[in-house]
Amino acid sequence: MKLCIFVYMVRTIITPEDTHIQLDIPKEYVGKEIEVTFLALDELINDNNPGKLTMADFWEVISDDTANTLHKNVEQSRNEWERNI
Repeated sequence: MKLCIFVYMVRTIITPEDTHIQLDIPKEYVGKEIEVTFLALDELINDNNPGKLTMADFWEVISDDTANTLHKNVEQSRNEWERNI
């Protein structure tokens, strides 16, 4: 496990005008390994209103084997809840 402690971090949100972005690295980071991440904010799931996902939302995202295994696990869970104890 890696412990991450951020002493100095730069975060900014931009709208690129083309496929090239120039980064200015803080002098404290020169010669160090750094992480650069980019993602489209409009593709994030809104945690405030995630909506209800159904298995149809995962169509062609997961393999047929994974889907079948997941379906069997869901059926088993439902059967366990409905049994008399």
